[in-house]
Amino acid sequence: MFTHPTLRRHSALRRGWRRCLAGVAALALVGSFAAAPAQAATSEAPASENVLRIATDGFIDSFNPFTSFYLVPTNTFRYMYENLVANDAEDGSVTEGLATEWNTDDEGKVWTYQIRPDMKWSDGEPLTSKDVAWTYTQMMEKEEMAVANGSLVENFDKVEAPDESTVVITLKKPQANNPGQEIPIVPEHVWSEIDKPGEFKNDEKSVGSGPFQLESYEANKSITLKANPNFWRGKPKLDEIQYRYYTNSDAQVQAIRSGEVDFISGLSPDQFTALEGADNVKLNDGNGRRFNGISINPGVADAEGKEFGTGSEALKDKKVRQAIRAGIDIETLRKQVMHDYAQPATSFIPAVYPNWTLKSDDPVISGFDVKKAKKLLDEAGWKEGADGIRAKDGKKLELRFLTDADAPIEQNTAKFLAPWMKDIGIALKNESTDVDTVSERTTKGDYDMYFSGWSINPDPDYQLSINTCGQRPDADGNGGTSQDGWCNKEFDKLYRAQHVELDQAKRAELVQKALAIHYEEAPSVTLWYPSQLEAIRSDRFTNFTKQPTDGGVIANQVGYWGYASVEPVSAEEASGGGGLGAGGWIGIAAAVIVVLGGGGWLLSRRRKSDDRE
Repeated sequence: MFTHPTLRRHSALRRGWRRCLAGVAALALVGSFAAAPAQAATSEAPASENVLRIATDGFIDSFNPFTSFYLVPTNTFRYMYENLVANDAEDGSVTEGLATEWNTDDEGKVWTYQIRPDMKWSDGEPLTSKDVAWTYTQMMEKEEMAVANGSLVENFDKVEAPDESTVVITLKKPQANNPGQEIPIVPEHVWSEIDKPGEFKNDEKSVGSGPFQLESYEANKSITLKANPNFWRGKPKLDEIQYRYYTNSDAQVQAIRSGEVDFISGLSPDQFTALEGADNVKLNDGNGRRFNGISINPGVADAEGKEFGTGSEALKDKKVRQAIRAGIDIETLRKQVMHDYAQPATSFIPAVYPNWTLKSDDPVISGFDVKKAKKLLDEAGWKEGADGIRAKDGKKLELRFLTDADAPIEQNTAKFLAPWMKDIGIALKNESTDVDTVSERTTKGDYDMYFSGWSINPDPDYQLSINTCGQRPDADGNGGTSQDGWCNKEFDKLYRAQHVELDQAKRAELVQKALAIHYEEAPSVTLWYPSQLEAIRSDRFTNFTKQPTDGGVIANQVGYWGYASVEPVSAEEASGGGGLGAGGWIGIAAAVIVVLGGGGWLLSRRRKSDDRE
């Protein structure tokens, strides 16, 4: 959700997938489990009956919901702070949050919300409409408070709290998605006393309204969340959630086997398969809300059109970018690298959102076609040389593929890509380095291609917005947040049109057209929608809630359902195995409108992000 102005702000979101991937998915392929595992950074303590221990190696910049949009902090915010409206566990549709009901005028410009009475912050202070209005107004008026989610309030004209139970949001223009989504509401009595809120780390003893509050954080060691007794849905049955850091993903697998941790998300396909049949371990293969792809440098520039970076001039030609996609056997790559634990992809909106994702039969979709790739490069003026590598004006077509050396999925992808690119006349060099270097270089535009990925929320509005021209940051990461550093005026027009279209069928058509333009322009090649592979200690806990409830995920939800319903297993369950429960709160979370800017597991907003995520 929100990062730090001094920490390269929105640039992180552009490649925040990398940090996110560390938290959501440590995609290391399983080696020999006989090898001694890396140890957890935390000192081992006896397992507590009511403390859920989660393995992670995710990146943390801060726990400031106005600035961080990395995956681990963003997911934590969802447990710490309630939104004005929430997203249902069953299908992602908009449901009650701080507001019990809401309505809009005929134009869709004035939204009125009724706030739940008698709510309290975790410190016991009253929670009222004044806190909601204050949070939104700060984001509207102060740049440092709009770093992560500023785009969500760009259309706000004013936010008023005429009394303690009413919030009125007046928009500049009508918009399709509910404006009360995806913005964590903070307590005015706490945040108004902070001198520099954009620099506030918020990393201990937080005050919030969600089911759990941050108690403490030790960098690269642990994150501890405590149950909030004042949570409006009732105090969770867990006393604590503790994230434990491990140095690599194989160590996490060993930890779930031995019982050192109770839950892991983001297993690689090989790790997931290796855990099948493990004692007291239950597995979940969930349809996730993430995409992975290859971002291609289209000639990155800032919002004013000033170019920067070291991207190849060849990639400014969309025919070259199209040729790269045509030269990749994505289906083989998906099966060989992901072992089929991923769905075929079309666009950057995953298939878990069927109302929005680009249809597989759309005329713009094209498959693996070496002849077409060569023809496109011929048309672009790149002629094949004696060594098979193409050249133009005396310069060979040589590109760099920037990858994380510690991510086997990326390394395996690079191994397939190099010979495929050579087949069509492109020399592709895998520049494998550490994650920090990858982040720095992608921020500065110092790449040709890199392995990318984002977590997407139910409404497509946010992810569409970060593909518009005005969202491009500069070489220091200042300004907006861009998915691919790409700009297309026709895409921008379609984004603006869908943003205000209240007829959902017509809006879906506009979204489809926008996604088709992005596909045809090829600033990135979407590879797949990875399954989210998870493991649970069934002898310790039960009643995890998935989102969506039919085939969904536990971690990294758009909401707090995954862990808030968890409870220790009974002695009988512990001896016989345990399992996934339906989640005690699903019935409470009745769908009311369309969500997160989007409808029925269909509408809303990131990262950012990540995911924003």
